Amino acid sequence: MGTIYRRKGKRVLWIKYYRNGKPYYESSHSEKMEVAKRLLRRREGEISRGELPGVCFDKVRFDELAQDYLTDYRINGKRTLAKADRCVRHLEKFFGGMRIMEISTSKIKEYISRGMENGLSNASINRELAALKRMFHLGAQCTPPKINRVPYIPMLKESNIRKGFFEHDEFLALKDALPSHLKPIVTFAYHTGWRKSEILGLTWPKVDLSQGAVRLDPGETKNEEGRIIYLNKELLKELKDLHGNRHLGCPYVFHLNGKPIKDFRGAWAAACRKAGLKDKLFHDLRRTGVRNMVRSGIRERVAMMISGHKTRGVFDRYHIVSDDDLKEAARKQQDFLESQAVTEEAGHKRGVVIPFQQVQEAL
Repeated sequence: MGTIYRRKGKRVLWIKYYRNGKPYYESSHSEKMEVAKRLLRRREGEISRGELPGVCFDKVRFDELAQDYLTDYRINGKRTLAKADRCVRHLEKFFGGMRIMEISTSKIKEYISRGMENGLSNASINRELAALKRMFHLGAQCTPPKINRVPYIPMLKESNIRKGFFEHDEFLALKDALPSHLKPIVTFAYHTGWRKSEILGLTWPKVDLSQGAVRLDPGETKNEEGRIIYLNKELLKELKDLHGNRHLGCPYVFHLNGKPIKDFRGAWAAACRKAGLKDKLFHDLRRTGVRNMVRSGIRERVAMMISGHKTRGVFDRYHIVSDDDLKEAARKQQDFLESQAVTEEAGHKRGVVIPFQQVQEAL
């Protein structure tokens, strides 16, 4: 049975109770006996249900869960560790040093409001909230658990999904404005729709020039699945030229003086300005690659295998309809209606009425 007592010379009431023979001591933070009794009953109820008493979670702070979150990324070899670390740095500016029991839904909403006041987009805030939610779930999965509850974390509506892509003349202008070591990279992205990290990490052992093929092994891609693509004439020529001028000792297909290319945002921005292109991202090449494959008649399932899209929903976001697509749809509809009118008029002149369904089938 638990007991209620006062420490010598103190007015605040404390409670004492046992779990598996181990004594626990906890302040009620009150001088009132009824408050201490309610706390003791709550703790005894938790123990009777086989749960850890809430006092076990009071000392756990945000910083501990954040480190567990990053450790989980490291031991699982996740490729987005840098992004996870960036999210943690943003979160700890607000939650750093805070006890987990203090992080409630209202506190999280306060964090959201502050982020919006600082000009963060809904998408950026959502990435950080997703990291926070993952921290809580990892804490709950520990043995013994580090938290006894996961607070409700509201997510924001994202209405800023980018829909940029390159028309062919824009791609040529950009390629012409880029430094020579970046031209093959954008060409590869434009034709395959591969992610930048997959392209920059491509090594020569993955390239078979005799078969005109490039492969990625399982675990080397974002979706953890391997894939193989066959190169068209332009890409095959690009890679043969690179192979003929490869830097000894450098395994990377795309490099700068034998060193791997990690970041070229400055060169990208300068080339976009020179080409007269505004707000273009490298990821727009991925969207463009997917769209061009679908337009050229490649089956969507095959296009997904080439670009590395795993889910149909993500693939749909990249298959963008442009103004030219809409104009082409209007032209085809007009051609159809005109041909229908001509066919029906000819039928009436001959005294024959052709059913509309037969006209459709004939067309």
